[in-house]
Amino acid sequence: MIRIEPREAPSRRLTIGVPVASALLALLLAAIPLTFAGANIVEAYQEMAKGIFGSMFAFTEMLTRATPLIFTGLAATLAFRAKLWNIGAEGQLYLGAMAAVIVGTGWVDGPPMLLIPMILIAGALAGALGMAGPAYLKTRFGADEVVTTLLLNFIILIFIQMMLEGPLKDPMGMGWPQSSPVVDNALLPQILPRMRLHYGLVIALVAAVIAHIMLSKSVWGLKLRAVGENAAAALHAGIGVKRTLMSAALISGALAGLAGVSEVAGLRGYLTTDLSPGYGYTGIVVAMLAGLSPLGVVIAALFIASVFVGADTMSRAMGVSSYLADLVVSMSLICVLIGGFIARFTIKMTPSNKKASATDSGAA
Repeated sequence: MIRIEPREAPSRRLTIGVPVASALLALLLAAIPLTFAGANIVEAYQEMAKGIFGSMFAFTEMLTRATPLIFTGLAATLAFRAKLWNIGAEGQLYLGAMAAVIVGTGWVDGPPMLLIPMILIAGALAGALGMAGPAYLKTRFGADEVVTTLLLNFIILIFIQMMLEGPLKDPMGMGWPQSSPVVDNALLPQILPRMRLHYGLVIALVAAVIAHIMLSKSVWGLKLRAVGENAAAALHAGIGVKRTLMSAALISGALAGLAGVSEVAGLRGYLTTDLSPGYGYTGIVVAMLAGLSPLGVVIAALFIASVFVGADTMSRAMGVSSYLADLVVSMSLICVLIGGFIARFTIKMTPSNKKASATDSGAA
């Protein structure tokens, strides 16, 4: 008879080793579709590595791709720690990007020291607003936030399309549905000359450190973890569960909004409907791969970004479909979920009742 029992406390080695093993296993499993595609496995992985570490440009491109994933991964991490399933980071990202465009395209005139903080604050507030509604519906009426945040993504994207065809449309854009460009004083500076890497990465790393300190060292973090572990027990202990959930929701939405700001003000310079290739959804994979650890999110985001950038290079060099990157990310999530189950539970074999009864009868 098979019996599944929860572990008393997963070891640190198991907690760290499961995500690492899951990522490595996903890369190994990717060899299967590569083989069916007729590619040389060793050469394919060499091309992937070259696409990430082959040059300074390649490496900075990977860091650029990782920047929004750190923000959305942190957004998912803080919400999931409170058992608040925010699936709406994609929409919140677009709201943050739209707020950055509204503020940064000439509505306010000033030096970079004024405009950059303003667009960051505006983007964070817009992202938080995008999560405030679903959080209120959950805390007030018990509405399922998975459904409300997911459906809100589509509503926000349609709203963005309407704005880009109307008030925000660039009159000099030759009819393309894009916003007016962000003024130079509102753009995030580049970290390296002639590279696309910008200071959004620095802001994302600072946000990860602050999230780690808040989650592990502050009273708010203790309340958040208590609510996530057992909301009823937390309420009995005097913790304001609804207030804690709402604060987690607003911070989560704000972080997702900052992802949109970093893409508009740091990379694109203007808003389009294809600003994000799914960073909000991929952030969930990043959070799960990181084991809902803010510092682990940085490492997981670098891994996922490496897969995407490396797969793009491999696709061009070997004629393999670039959708392989999505496959590796999906397999990583599956491996993480399985690994998380192994880390939390142990499987034991026990003798069946019939065998036990026969043994007892024989003994009698």
